[in-house]
Amino acid sequence: MSTEPTLHVVLHQPEIPQNTGNIGRTCVALQAKLWLVRPLGFQLTEANLRRAGLDYWKDLDWEAVDSWPDLRERLPGRPFWFFTKKAERQYTTAEYADGDVLVFGSETQGLPDSILNQHAEQSVSIPIIGPVRSLNLACAVGVGIYEAHRQITKN
Repeated sequence: MSTEPTLHVVLHQPEIPQNTGNIGRTCVALQAKLWLVRPLGFQLTEANLRRAGLDYWKDLDWEAVDSWPDLRERLPGRPFWFFTKKAERQYTTAEYADGDVLVFGSETQGLPDSILNQHAEQSVSIPIIGPVRSLNLACAVGVGIYEAHRQITKN
């Protein structure tokens, strides 16, 4: 892509290729860049990843990095928002801006406490009212990215 992405979506050690493929498709829809932080629970060549992304994967602006510190080096000075069920602040109360970074953890572990403890003020949650432990990762990213997009485009 030749233009700067409006948003950056980070998947920290994702495990399920179908989720990553669906998230990639959502990123294409909003011209967001997808970042994958290794280790990944799948191969980037996996057919399920491409199948879930349909024929949009070729249009996706994405990059994989080897570690969390590598990602931080690649995105210096940008505001980061950390999506976790452990946060008290709801995702709708954050004030998102052009170029923000939305960070999501793996499907089974979420984000590590070592990251969340350093960024409590930038941690947000999506409310879950029923007996469900968590939302599907692709669903959570969709909820978060569309709220950020809504706020950015209304200003």
